[in-house]
Amino acid sequence: MSTPHDSPVPRLNYPTARFMISAPTLALCPDDTGAEVAFAGRSNAGKSSAINALTQQNALARTSRTPGRTQLINFFTVMNDESRRLVDLPGYGYAKVPEAVKIEWQKHLSDYLRGRFSLRGLVLLMDVRHPLTEFDQMMLDYADQRGMPVHILLTKADKLKRGPASAALQKVRSRLKEWEDLVSVQLFSSLKRDGVDTLSQKLDQWLHTPEDAR
Repeated sequence: MSTPHDSPVPRLNYPTARFMISAPTLALCPDDTGAEVAFAGRSNAGKSSAINALTQQNALARTSRTPGRTQLINFFTVMNDESRRLVDLPGYGYAKVPEAVKIEWQKHLSDYLRGRFSLRGLVLLMDVRHPLTEFDQMMLDYADQRGMPVHILLTKADKLKRGPASAALQKVRSRLKEWEDLVSVQLFSSLKRDGVDTLSQKLDQWLHTPEDAR
């Protein structure tokens, strides 16, 4: 007979995710309690599409033909519980905005990643055809400084055949071997919903009750 100590982590119902609040700065984010997981990636990495695939909702996270549309830190509750949150961070990279605005986004990202106590893990999205950009390395450095786990989604895996996709996965794992205690990597396709269950299981671990996460 299983006991509470050896029972599996409860599965969370991500289609229950609902918009909570948008914040332009760390100071205006919700109270820094509970547990949350942040999604980050370049503006063309398919971040909003991945969140929508996870939650089985077409427009929970806004997608756009113009990369860089997400300019706020967007919070979503899970299972109507404000102590469990998904966070959509501003996209970075291809947005057609002034350089000063990009610098401001980077500052808010840095403030959030360095100073948010309730942040339990980072989902970092990279286009499987163009992984480990300068931005990706910067995000990994932020996480490394905090000793925070990172789960990498190599998105748009449907754009490659199985062989090249697997080769890309192994190449990224090899390049990140020094971070293997903190970093995990998987292939992901929002279009085909490939990898959604693996992502869900990782989030279940990170968003387990705040008491267990401390």
